[in-house]
Amino acid sequence: MFMAAPATIDEPVSREASPALREQLARDSRELESSTPEEIIRWAVGRFGSRLTMATAFGPEGCLIIHWLAAIAPATYVFNLDTGYQFSETLELRDRIARRYGIEVALERPDTSVEDYERLHGGPIYRTNPDRCCGDRKLAVVSRVLKGFDAWMSGIRRDQSPDRAASPIVGWDHKFGVVKVSPLANWTKSKVWEAILREDVPYNPLHDKGYISIGCLPCTRATTAGEDERAGRWSGTAKTECGLHSR
Repeated sequence: MFMAAPATIDEPVSREASPALREQLARDSRELESSTPEEIIRWAVGRFGSRLTMATAFGPEGCLIIHWLAAIAPATYVFNLDTGYQFSETLELRDRIARRYGIEVALERPDTSVEDYERLHGGPIYRTNPDRCCGDRKLAVVSRVLKGFDAWMSGIRRDQSPDRAASPIVGWDHKFGVVKVSPLANWTKSKVWEAILREDVPYNPLHDKGYISIGCLPCTRATTAGEDERAGRWSGTAKTECGLHSR
C-alpha cells in the first residue's frame, strides 16, 4: 500500500544522517515494501522534489524506471556515468530513450578523457587495477553529482547478487551521504522483463545476445546458460561490483 510522503521531517537531509532520520527512513522502507514501483517513485518525488535524481547505466531496470518517470516526474534529473568505455549500443539506447520519452539522460563524465587517463597511468588501468578505474571514472563522478541532491534512485534488485540482497527500498547511503531509493529492490529479473515487454520499453539489444548485465565494454562479456547474472562483469576476477552499490 502506497504511503504518502511525510509532510515534514525533523531535519533537512545532509551529508550525515542522525539516528532519528535513519529510523524514519527504515520506517518508510518497511511501509513501502508492499508498494508498486510507481508508488515508490511518487513517494520519492513527493518527498524530495527537485532534490531527487536518478543514475542509470541503461540496464532493463533503469529503462523501466525512466518509463514510469516519464509519466510521474519527467523533469527529474537523470544521468549516466559516461566512463568513455561504454558500448555504442548503450549510447544509442540513450538516444532511443530521448525520442520515446522526451527525457535526455545527461552524460556525466570524469575530469579526464580516456586518452589522457590511460597516458597518465601507462595504459588501460582496467586491466591491472579495475577497482581504481571504477573509483576514478564512476565513484568520483557520482560523488560529485550527488553533492547537488538529497536523494538518488537506482535500479538495483536484491536478487542480482549477494552484495545487493539486503538492499532496502529506502535507506541512507553512507558512501555518498544521501538517501537512496530503489523502487525495484524486491522485484525479480523475470518480473522486470515481463513489464518491459508488456509496456514495450526500449532496451539494450546486447541483452538479446547474451549480455545480462552491461557495463563498460572492456570489462563485460556475454554469459552462458546457468551463469550468475553478474558473471559477465570483470570476468576472471573476484570483482563483481563497481562499488556504487556495495554496502
